This record gives sequence, C-alpha cells and structure tokens, in this order.
Amino acid sequence: MYGHVVAGLDNYCRTEGALDSQGKKLQCYLNHMFSFPLSFMQVPNLEVWFQRPKDIVRKLQSGDLDLGIVGFDIVSEYGQGSDNLVVVHDALEFGHCRLSLAVPKEGIFENINSLEELANMPEWTQERPMRAVTGFGYLGEKFLRENGFNHFSFLAGDGALESYPAMGMADVIVDLVSSGTTLRENNLKEIEGGVVLESQATLVACRRSLHKRKGVLEITHEMLERLEAHLTATSELMVTANMRGNSAEEVAERVLSQTSLCGLQGPTISPVYCSRDGKVAVEYYAINVVVPQKSLYKSIQQLRSIGGSGVLVTKLTYIFDEETPRWRKLLSELGL
Repeated sequence: MYGHVVAGLDNYCRTEGALDSQGKKLQCYLNHMFSFPLSFMQVPNLEVWFQRPKDIVRKLQSGDLDLGIVGFDIVSEYGQGSDNLVVVHDALEFGHCRLSLAVPKEGIFENINSLEELANMPEWTQERPMRAVTGFGYLGEKFLRENGFNHFSFLAGDGALESYPAMGMADVIVDLVSSGTTLRENNLKEIEGGVVLESQATLVACRRSLHKRKGVLEITHEMLERLEAHLTATSELMVTANMRGNSAEEVAERVLSQTSLCGLQGPTISPVYCSRDGKVAVEYYAINVVVPQKSLYKSIQQLRSIGGSGVLVTKLTYIFDEETPRWRKLLSELGL
C-alpha cells in the first residue's frame, strides 16, 4: 500500500477544461490541454492540487509537495540549483518556450545582432549601465555575468515587458518567447546567443520525499512509466488490414518488402478464419503494424500495393517498452 502523496500542477490552464464535481482536475487538465490520458486520479493515495507555478517549486523545496508538473524555466528561476529538487522527466512535450534576451530593432541597437556585440557597446558604463527588465532576475543576472556583461542593472517586471523599451524604462528585455510574434509587434528582435534557457513542462520531485516518504518513489515510478509510454504512443498509429495469402510467411514477406511497414519489431500477422462449405478455412491474414503518424498515408498506399484491404487505423494510448532510462538515471541520482 502506498503512503499519501501530494502533487502540484501548474494552474495556468485551470479554466480551460470543464472540471467535474468530483474534482478530477488533473485528468481534465491533461486530457483537454495536452492529450495526456493519464488516470492520475486512479493512482492510490495521490492527491493533486492546482498551484501557481512558482509556488509548486517553493513547496517542493519545503517538502509540502512531493511531486509537481511545472515549466523548466520556473524550476530554474525559483529552484536556483537547489539540491532538493530532482527533475524526473525533463521533456513532457508541452509548454514549449524559451527565455530570451531581446533588443529594439532601431536606434542604437539597429546594427546589434549578437550577444557579444551587445556586451561590447560603449554606451554601457558604471554610471549608465544597460537596463534590463525581466521576471527572471536570478537567471537573467546569471546569464549576463557568464557572458561578459560588466555594467547592467535589472528591473523586476511582470506582464507586458515588451512595452518597457519603447517607454524608455529599459534598454532590453529578458522574457519568455514562443513564436516571437509579440516581439515583432513591439519592434523588438532576438539576437544571436541571446537564448538564456529552453523550456517545456517537466515532472519534478522533492528529493527528501523520494528518500523518506512512503510511496513517493513508487508513485513517481508509475507516473514516469505512464508519461514515457504515452509520449511514445502519441506519434504512432496502429494500422490493421486484411490480405489474401497462402501462408503467414508469404504475407510477411510481402509486408516486409515495404519500407513503411516494419513496425516496432515487425508486423504481427494472424489468420482470419471463415467458413467454406461447412469447413473452417483461411483465405485472409490480418496484419497489425505500428506506423509513424507522419507516414500514415504512405503506409496505406504500400499496403494497398501488396493487396491489403479493409484498412483500419487506431490511435494508441500507451506503448510500454523496456524500462525507461530516466528511471535508472533517477535511481542512480538518488544513490539507490
């Protein structure tokens, strides 16, 4: 029996999905926003709370939360390299963005296209440092110091930081960027070498909880396995078709002659039984093969070319393979 385990989830999209009266928040959130059909609420003794992203990190550090799903940018900013935070899965494939430095396109920055050029601008002095506005003071300062900036100051800001340079309140901004559209609309540009951090959603754990709290390590293992299996499955489809043949081997030879029909380890081929003159006969064979979503149409064309018919396509929820290397890495990091 697992012990009681508490997990925190970024509340950014809390209102995006209809939350039912039974409080199945995590299921709704993951299903609606990120196509994660993870029945986390069915995991014994797992309690899930929506939290502000920075509060998830702080509560993981204090031990008030055992697990959390939050962006790597928030983990890095508010965790500040804390040894009590363990990134269990660093690539959940949603919430992609980058923390980046951006400058105005015009004025003294018109010909500034790299971080080195920005650092070497004669305008920055001890009396007149480069003014940067950001919501990521720890990461921003660390980044500038590591890249040779000597004269700079930071202004803490939230919300529409893109307006600060135009209003004369800052020279540059350090902010999260997804597509870059908002920067362009505000006459700002990213520069070469200016990416502070690449970020996406991560699964993070409290190190003390993993070591000391009953059930946390076991539930972490289950969550990690489910996440890995689902992420693997999201890019694949199961294709089923019928094909005439004299034997399973003959059908297999035809299928394997096609480059898009090799499957994970190979196609599964089984006889399709029918009744002929009161006797059981085999005229068709069923082919089951996993194919990449991006190769679906090519796979169907190849199946048809070798006599395949009645093609069915099914979405996959999980593909459990060998034990994930991330689990072995976690155990190694914990000294287990």
